[in-house]
Amino acid sequence: MRYMLLICADESAQVDEVDPIEPWLDKAGARRLDGSQLRPVADATTVRVRGGEVVVSDGPFAETKEQIAGFDLIEAGDLDEALEIAAAHPVAKFGTVEVRPLWED
Repeated sequence: MRYMLLICADESAQVDEVDPIEPWLDKAGARRLDGSQLRPVADATTVRVRGGEVVVSDGPFAETKEQIAGFDLIEAGDLDEALEIAAAHPVAKFGTVEVRPLWED
């Protein structure tokens, strides 16, 4: 089953030392299908359609401390394996990793 890991962190947080991502990438190996870091929320644009009108605004739609900083798409045998992979992600030590199963065709 495929799972999306939404990597969330507070952009303003002062993190003294972030573990390097390479050991996590090595451990995930072929189970990691894709992933990327996202640009800062200041570069985000939100699009909504309300009453037939397109509403475009700068920044994220939600005003929250933590923002989606990146994502990883993984293949795991079950939720437990996906959670194990997520818990080992370096950002899990100071942010959050949301694990979401994908709809399978």
